[in-house]
Amino acid sequence: MAQSTLHLRSLATLPHVLGDILAGIFDALVRIGEANARIRRINALSALTDAELAARGLRRADIIRRVMSDRV
Repeated sequence: MAQSTLHLRSLATLPHVLGDILAGIFDALVRIGEANARIRRINALSALTDAELAARGLRRADIIRRVMSDRV
């Protein structure tokens, strides 16, 4: 005669799983928002003249590096 065992996960882990899913979604939304803010900053700096950039201590070639380096 064959025997089988059924293992069920506890329903107590369900809130943890849902919490992890929601936390992942929230983190993704935060990353999207941060990326959009960086794009807006790059566009704003790119719209400046070379003289205005120089007054800020920037060169046009350094805009992306400067904006993206704030994650360090």
